[in-house]
Amino acid sequence: MVKNNMDKTAVISQMRQLIQILAQHNHAYYVMDEPSIADSEYDQIFHQLKALEEQYPDLIQADTPTNKVGGKALSKFDNITHTVPMLSLGNVFDQEELFAFARRVEERLPNQKIEYDVELKFDGLAISLWYEDGVLVRGVTRGDGETGEVITQNVKTIRNLPKVLASDKAEVPRLLEVRGEVLMPKAGFEKLNAENEAKGEKTFANPRNAAAGSLRQLDPSIAAARPLAFYAYGIAQCEPHHGLDKMSESLEWLTNFGFAIGEQHFVCSSIQEVQEKYEQINQQRPSLSVEIDGMVVKVDSLKQQQQLGFLSREPRWATAYKFPAVAALTTVDNIDWQVGRTGTLTPVARLNPVAVGGVTVSNVTLHNIGEIHRLDVRVGDTVSVYRSGDVIPKVEKVWLEFRPTDVVEVTLPESCPVCASPVVMPEGEALARCSGGLYCAAQRIEAIRHFVSRKAMDIEGLGERWVESLLHLDLLKDVADIYHLHEHREKLLSIEKMGEKSVQNLFDAIEKSKKTTLFAFIYALGIRGVGENTSRMLAQTFQTFEALRQADVEALKKTPDVGDITAEWIADFFQAPHNLEVIDRLLAAGIHWDAPTAPTRQPLNGESWVITGTLATMGRDDATQMLQALGARVSGSVSSKTKCVVAGEKAGSKLEKAEKAGVPVLTEQEFLEFLKQYQ
Repeated sequence: MVKNNMDKTAVISQMRQLIQILAQHNHAYYVMDEPSIADSEYDQIFHQLKALEEQYPDLIQADTPTNKVGGKALSKFDNITHTVPMLSLGNVFDQEELFAFARRVEERLPNQKIEYDVELKFDGLAISLWYEDGVLVRGVTRGDGETGEVITQNVKTIRNLPKVLASDKAEVPRLLEVRGEVLMPKAGFEKLNAENEAKGEKTFANPRNAAAGSLRQLDPSIAAARPLAFYAYGIAQCEPHHGLDKMSESLEWLTNFGFAIGEQHFVCSSIQEVQEKYEQINQQRPSLSVEIDGMVVKVDSLKQQQQLGFLSREPRWATAYKFPAVAALTTVDNIDWQVGRTGTLTPVARLNPVAVGGVTVSNVTLHNIGEIHRLDVRVGDTVSVYRSGDVIPKVEKVWLEFRPTDVVEVTLPESCPVCASPVVMPEGEALARCSGGLYCAAQRIEAIRHFVSRKAMDIEGLGERWVESLLHLDLLKDVADIYHLHEHREKLLSIEKMGEKSVQNLFDAIEKSKKTTLFAFIYALGIRGVGENTSRMLAQTFQTFEALRQADVEALKKTPDVGDITAEWIADFFQAPHNLEVIDRLLAAGIHWDAPTAPTRQPLNGESWVITGTLATMGRDDATQMLQALGARVSGSVSSKTKCVVAGEKAGSKLEKAEKAGVPVLTEQEFLEFLKQYQ
């Protein structure tokens, strides 16, 4: 369960970021056939999103890619809807995950004998072939799993693919839809690259790219000139039915008509035997004629497959078992520091490009200064770069025996490489950050988005579209520039679809925001660790902004909700000269709030309350403000200091913890009755 609205916003923000990344790479992989990241990197991002969705199912986004496959087809080929969707496969990466897959199968098929069909997992382009009365009439790409591109003419150029079905061992069906993979065998790939290099033409990074690029040429003669091959892995439709009971038998049946299947194919009577075959194929992998990136494990019985059924994007009866990482040696040419949208400094090793697991790796994140020191990696070192199915490429080892004599230890930069503000890293923290949150160009978009939000300065209408346009016109270098936009009316009117009324509405909203509260202004500054509750506590404790600005760490630590690290973050923020410049400009622009009133002792002064669950008659924000107005502190967790818990519908672990600890609990109705005495 999400702790509070801030946590909810953070989770949704993280989901949105992951969805956006996955969408970009889905488009590159499935639509453009130009993969921009390794499968292992994509797998990690995908599983990160999936883990978030499993933890917070009520926040799953409508456009999550965990419920679909690939990306939309381009318009240069005709599009067609698959009669039977082309689903992708789930992944496992080690023996433990493989055995967990088998346990899930066994739980759904109790007391049944289960055998597994084990095939090579080709690293190519999935397509569907449609035969009517034995004649190839259509070839279609996977596309987004629901709709693919019709590439029939290019498919017909593939030499090992039967265009007309004939056999003296099996009857040709009236309708047959065969699924499989188009790829370029190693020998053909190497020959093609050698020929292209000799002609001064583009070479391909790997066989998969070469195959995909060939199939999607508008001119079929180009595909015909490429050494492509098709390998069948399944039957989507067959009328009349072939009458076979097992997946392995159906694949062998296809060979009667001239279809090629993988050069290695097994039926295993146990999951332990599957593991043995996996280890065998992994050893034989370099000698295979085609590139593979793992094995596909399927329940062999077609009847059992029907019993198991499907998840939203993948079958329950099959999984891809990815091979482990490969490693390569290269040298570290440089180590750069990148600044993220929240100010985090991340060291990135710039490598002498090296092929690792089928992709060229030239940049590897080193995560933080602690990881640099743990590895003792330095510019000029020789390192092992490791890439596996479930993690992004990483530096696994530094070869000290190859270290040059003149290398120097890497240290944390003292100032931000983007804005030159001081870099801070509180004791006990692993991540270093730029302290110039209001000023730093790397953090600009995030700072503006937060500053104008409803609970901060509440500038209605200044959404992402406006912000992007204003950044493009170089009118927003920091949040203070918002209050000088009226000086650029003519430039604003030049923005497409931004008329006089829109511009005036924006000016009015900016002017209205100048009258605010001390709490909202503190919150708007986006100080790390200072959320809505902490901003209220700081405003109540220090009463004036100048007092807060001058407070030292010890004074800050006395504020409710402010711990040691947060106190350091606040102090560092107000010690950064660039932040102070922006704040001074904001105040000079006319931002103001009412003077503090003399504090009076409130009835719930000093008490810690917790709100959990859904409140029907009010929002949790409203309940929080009511309690804070009475002097209470509203916390996100139950502790021994908790005075009372307000529990709405679907209250979870916090309610359980309160009951176990003997903390008083009020229902929503009881809470409303409680408030009446103070009205």
